[in-house]
Amino acid sequence: MQNIRVTVVRKLLKGDLVNGSEQWLIKHAIYYNRHDLTQKNTLMFVNRSETINWEEIDKKGPSLVISDKPLEELKKALPNTTVIRVKSTLQAYWKFIEYYRGLFDIPVVALTGTCGKTTTKEMIKHMASKDWNVQASISSKNEPRQSLPYLIGIDETTKAAVFELGLGNTGNIKHQCMIYRPTIGIITNIGVHHLDGCKNLEGYIKAKSEILEGIAEDGTLIINADDDNTKKIPLHTFKGKIITIGVHSKADYKASNMQFINNGMKFTLQVAKEKYSVFVPGYGEHQVYNAVAAIVAVKEMGMSIQHAISRLKTFKPMARHLEMSTGLKGSTIVDDTWTNNPTSVEAALKVLDTIGKDKKIILILGDIKRLGLFEEKYHREIGSMVAERNIQMLITIGKRAEHIAEQAKKDGTAAEVHVFKDVAGVLELLKPKLDQDTIVLIKGPMSSRSMIEFANHLKEI
Repeated sequence: MQNIRVTVVRKLLKGDLVNGSEQWLIKHAIYYNRHDLTQKNTLMFVNRSETINWEEIDKKGPSLVISDKPLEELKKALPNTTVIRVKSTLQAYWKFIEYYRGLFDIPVVALTGTCGKTTTKEMIKHMASKDWNVQASISSKNEPRQSLPYLIGIDETTKAAVFELGLGNTGNIKHQCMIYRPTIGIITNIGVHHLDGCKNLEGYIKAKSEILEGIAEDGTLIINADDDNTKKIPLHTFKGKIITIGVHSKADYKASNMQFINNGMKFTLQVAKEKYSVFVPGYGEHQVYNAVAAIVAVKEMGMSIQHAISRLKTFKPMARHLEMSTGLKGSTIVDDTWTNNPTSVEAALKVLDTIGKDKKIILILGDIKRLGLFEEKYHREIGSMVAERNIQMLITIGKRAEHIAEQAKKDGTAAEVHVFKDVAGVLELLKPKLDQDTIVLIKGPMSSRSMIEFANHLKEI
């Protein structure tokens, strides 16, 4: 955080000094009881309804409390705690956010999409970090409550920022964009997920489209021209520049001649009349989309395409993203337990279509969560996708995933199908089937610790 004197904040918020000194520097900021108070010199916004632990706050002093609580409550503050009373904590919070974000004239990238957000974000960070100090969201920790700490992570040394936008419910993306005020937005794709919070696919698409209003008016939006659901968002309302990427459709940045080679994908990227040869570590057409979106983003941030391509070569694919390892008897284990939704399952199956040619394929598929009233529908669609392929064995784990097995059998799959409630007994079934001609894909929800541990065990035995 860029250090700010308390008196500057008091004047900004037009608050009243109730207790303590205002002649010290704020070095951290949190929303009380949403974020942990771990450091001294912390500003904290405290809602009227919150119970304040004055002793805890004072031990981390000097501390600054900004609140609209009654005056008699705020006067209970201890000597090492500065208190500023405001008319509305919420309004003060947003006023501070607006002020702090306004201190920095830097490119800020915000990403949304059903799949590819974290990988694309990490690619952008990887390519940009060689030249710039880049502030970025951590892993796939993209919940709206993380937005304040991520924003505060920007300081006077930061040259660029890249943040993932989490979506659980309608309004989440709008909220995060109000904090980050991105100059560049990316929609990787729009598949199916979070239907419990967005009610249906139409609501989910509408929630994703909130990014349109969140990008600066003179900003840039990067979209996937091949993605059908992205075409359903009201792009005509966006006032900035739109850049398209694609493989199958006409696009500003178009990838072609894709090849699976050792440890990654090789392809040709055409931009206007120029053609570039690109290599991206990691397998699959979806990885090509991620790479092209990342290249466009850093180009918009000021990097040449050639430099971006050169740096992309050294990108390290993320763990549990179609991570390939050698397992028992020389078998190939593909660990894709990072996330689980219909779009990512289809992407994984497409990768197997290529790397699994002339191999025996075993699928281990777990429950897909957060599909609301449409759980059975989308699990059955996956069952149909499985039935279309030459799969030796299908193993489902979990109650929801039973629909995958049922539909695969209904559609006439030639695979041997087994249904499990949990991972117990799966290894015993697998062992006799494994050899150097076998590929095992294990795909389950990030929340399933047992499936993650099972995948790790398969890679270790």
